[in-house]
Amino acid sequence: MTGSTMPDFDVFNGDADGICALTQLRLAEPREATLITGVKRDINLLKHVNAKRGDRVTVLDISMDKNGTDLARLLAAGAAIFYVDHHFSGDIPVSPKLTAIINEASDVCTSLLINNHLNGAHTAWAVVGAFGDNLNKSAQGLAKNLDINEVELRKLQNLGIYINYNGYGSNLDDLHFKPDELFKLVSTYANPLDFISGSPEHFDKLENGYHADMSSAKNIKPDSATTQTAIFSLPNQPWARRVSGVFSNNLTNDHPNRAHAVLTDKSNGHYLVSVRAPLNNKKGAADLCRQFPTGGGRESAAGINNLPHHLLNDFIKAFEESYAPSC
Repeated sequence: MTGSTMPDFDVFNGDADGICALTQLRLAEPREATLITGVKRDINLLKHVNAKRGDRVTVLDISMDKNGTDLARLLAAGAAIFYVDHHFSGDIPVSPKLTAIINEASDVCTSLLINNHLNGAHTAWAVVGAFGDNLNKSAQGLAKNLDINEVELRKLQNLGIYINYNGYGSNLDDLHFKPDELFKLVSTYANPLDFISGSPEHFDKLENGYHADMSSAKNIKPDSATTQTAIFSLPNQPWARRVSGVFSNNLTNDHPNRAHAVLTDKSNGHYLVSVRAPLNNKKGAADLCRQFPTGGGRESAAGINNLPHHLLNDFIKAFEESYAPSC
């Protein structure tokens, strides 16, 4: 986070979707603002905002449900809030100070919502954000509006994957780039392809880190696997924390009819959990994870930030029951 006395705040998830959504918005509507973000799982971000009447707060890609108390506090203080998200929202406050664009559909992400809001002003960055959220069909469909070839499309896909990968970790020290720093780097480029070619040292750092960490994960075998579900465990290591999300996405892409849970050991003896619904039936992940403290997400992809060890068997049972074949 960056401290400031500026009257504007940009609050965003530290993954590809949050960064690409804000990049689109600030390319179209430049604004000096205090940046408030964190690792991907750090979503209770509005608690860091102290805004007053006349201040503007932009909130991108973090659950309204998880930030409801602070959203109400900021609205009561008179701040004007622009809130765009695709996670479970809960009840949306009714206030003349709140403009909310919320869509929880499984094929939508915040970058796509911002693209629609801006009438396609910076579509290439929306494509990157959608690829980062593993919404490959949505990204490819939107990319048809761009004058790019297959090689360039693959570059956008890789960039989305790498930016998303960079957001995972237990703290900022796990990351190759702090999310606010990465936003500042990419948001100077109207075209993401120009970031790739114009900042090779930064792109290469993301790419090399991704491939090194995924190489460490390639030999991980499932703890259990059926045609419906599979459960994997990762060790309490920085590389494992960084790949937990993209590893889960790759499993889903490779086994589209199977649900996946990836459990990463934490230093406190508990687990970080990533859940992916089957790619061909993108439902139930958020409902499953919300059954447990610190759980949340969206229909197709969700997680639990701190699953207590004593609840592990309960989680495994709930996971397998959630994706059991219908009678």
